[in-house]
Amino acid sequence: MRKPRKRSFAELVLENKRQLMKDRDALDRIEERLEEKRLGKAE
Repeated sequence: MRKPRKRSFAELVLENKRQLMKDRDALDRIEERLEEKRLGKAE
């Protein structure tokens, strides 16, 4: 058997991004958190 090749950080980031783009619920949660941060900093 072959040893599994270790992925680089950039490959992991790209894979994570692809999964997130498919997951609408996760994107909505991220957007909500970003809005809360922006509103908190504006005060």
